[in-house]
Amino acid sequence: MNDDKDKPEGRGENRARHARQDRLKLALRENLKRRKSQARGRGGVTGASSDHADGALDDADGKEPDA
Repeated sequence: MNDDKDKPEGRGENRARHARQDRLKLALRENLKRRKSQARGRGGVTGASSDHADGALDDADGKEPDA
């Protein structure tokens, strides 16, 4: 018999929701900063680099292979 629509929303609940969203935003921002810093520390290394593709046909001494 008690209708929820008759009950006014608590301000504490709304504040808690906003506080949680703010904490999540801050955590996401810090995580992104940490990941960017780690990527810079690695030198931005990715899976396959185009620098290595050019040297794939060279011998170990840097000379072109005989065809």
